[in-house]
Amino acid sequence: MPRVSAKRQISLPVDQCREVGVGPGDGYRSYVADGRITIVRKTAGAARGTLRHVVGDPDVSDERSLQDGLDESTSW
Repeated sequence: MPRVSAKRQISLPVDQCREVGVGPGDGYRSYVADGRITIVRKTAGAARGTLRHVVGDPDVSDERSLQDGLDESTSW
């Protein structure tokens, strides 16, 4: 089973990479939603619909959301 290194690096299983066409040097995006990390190969439209299940709160402004994210990132 792959593990996270001390530098927070991960190795993806070769068979999974082959299945989705990921190779050395390929770009990717990662997203966090519902306590899970999703890794998506960086190609035009690859992430379309990935976060469609996430519901936003219209009462939270962009500024407040950004500040909350910044506050959380400094708390660990």
